[in-house]
Amino acid sequence: MYHKLYKVIDYKVLEDYTIRVSFDDGSEQTINFEPVLYGEMWGALRDTGFFKQVTIDPIARTLSWPNGADFDPETL
Repeated sequence: MYHKLYKVIDYKVLEDYTIRVSFDDGSEQTINFEPVLYGEMWGALRDTGFFKQVTIDPIARTLSWPNGADFDPETL
């Protein structure tokens, strides 16, 4: 079975824990990440200054942070 691989092409941090994400198929999604920011890896993103350090991973084309936290585009 074929599954489309979505790639993040742009993003904008809107407010605490919320990011508008643009994908390579032209779709956009506004996502509130707050409910999933717990645990060793993602809990660090509760620091709003750190959360705003989000970038697009140049290889995986997903949202990622300096501590290695990332989200698979398919889950976004």
